[in-house]
Amino acid sequence: MIGSELRFAHRQAHMVTAPGQNTFELAALIPELSGVQLQMIWNGEDRSNSDAARVYKKQAERSGILVPSVAGIWKPSETIFDLPVAENALTSSIRMAEFFGATVILVALFAPNCPDMNDEQSFTPIVGLLQKLAQRATDSGVIFALETSLTPTDELKLLRLIDRPSVQSYYDPKNVEGFHPGQAISGIEILDHHIVEFHLKNEDRLLTESSPVDWPAALSTFQRTRYNGWYVFETEHASAERCIHDTQINIAFVKAQLAQNRKLKTEQYEKADGALKA
Repeated sequence: MIGSELRFAHRQAHMVTAPGQNTFELAALIPELSGVQLQMIWNGEDRSNSDAARVYKKQAERSGILVPSVAGIWKPSETIFDLPVAENALTSSIRMAEFFGATVILVALFAPNCPDMNDEQSFTPIVGLLQKLAQRATDSGVIFALETSLTPTDELKLLRLIDRPSVQSYYDPKNVEGFHPGQAISGIEILDHHIVEFHLKNEDRLLTESSPVDWPAALSTFQRTRYNGWYVFETEHASAERCIHDTQINIAFVKAQLAQNRKLKTEQYEKADGALKA
């Protein structure tokens, strides 16, 4: 996708808002940004609570901003290994996603809150829990997108064991590169169509700066997998003004890379077609 077909969002937890200005108002000031990934648990507030949720939904509607996904579903000290607690958190996230019209729930599973795929006693209860809740997610039109500290190969193994269309992958190339150096790009191809949403971030705020992730290569690989979901920034900003400015630069960078990749692919097809006709 290029141009107006692209959908850009920003993770709410990494946006800086001025006093008296809410996240959605700030997002509305950024050209071509049409979504905010909303935190469920934020500064001690549980936004799956109906009263809090209604406030944020009104803000989103008033600003004309969508909520494509929900993140931050765990309260401090909660883990997926505490099955009753985890079931409650996941169920609450379904209700919140459904209320906001979100289709993706980011389920962060980073060690030690991550199953060990070499230990059946570690991963079997997690597989069972997600299988149990998968139909409930499907009925609500949402997908649990697991973002793990596993290698892409082990994450694929976990997804295949769960084997439910409403349990897929949330991909963060920088996190993958941090946990497993050298696997950020190949991991996109390994998880392929299982990736339903992903984060774009760098050490600082701009993707154009030096990064442990080869972002042109990552974006090209996402194109090859025919990814058509949201492009969600998880970038740090020193102020609301910097958030507006930096995000515009990041959006322009992504659009330019995707357009360049598409042009190159078209030229390659035309060259191959010409050779066949010669």
